[in-house]
Amino acid sequence: MHTGYTYDTQRTISVSIYQNTAYSFENSEQAAARFSLKELGNIYTRLTNPTTDVFSAHLAAVEGGVFGVPTSSGSSAVFYAIVNCAAHGDNTVFSNKIYGGTQTLFNHTLKKSFDIEARVFDIDNIEQSLESVIDSKTKAIFFESISNPQISIADIEKITQIAKKHGIISICDNTVATAFLHKPFDFGVDVVVYNLS
Repeated sequence: MHTGYTYDTQRTISVSIYQNTAYSFENSEQAAARFSLKELGNIYTRLTNPTTDVFSAHLAAVEGGVFGVPTSSGSSAVFYAIVNCAAHGDNTVFSNKIYGGTQTLFNHTLKKSFDIEARVFDIDNIEQSLESVIDSKTKAIFFESISNPQISIADIEKITQIAKKHGIISICDNTVATAFLHKPFDFGVDVVVYNLS
């Protein structure tokens, strides 16, 4: 409940809400070190913010992860995960039973804007369908732990075994199950995403 928060300078019990955008620096050397990622610290709220840092720590603690990255929506979380794995000319693989907006992201947006091909596997027939769509340019396997809206339950251990065999990042959307009912990291998943709205 209190992970990631050890009071601010005012010793407030609740997490303070920092609504600022930019931060000041002690000197130009500190600014240069932070922008070159040689020193950790606040740069700009889109990148770092004390309030969202606490939220990130909460997410990671609940999920059992190393760190969390809050985004503006579940779709942007999926987008961030994919574009940090795949680039122009690569491909990703996704389950045939996922949220419609995520299918649109894979089938249209990523292909049209980034030339990242999307391939589909059958969540109900993993053994025959998943490896048949993987090649040397496959960078990520995406699926939902419990699909929306079909409520299909993924065999996460099979998926992660195949992902590890091929050196591919596994990404699980755990929105429907939530971390309180299911923890994908315990089954070998590399990245877990949510829509928290």
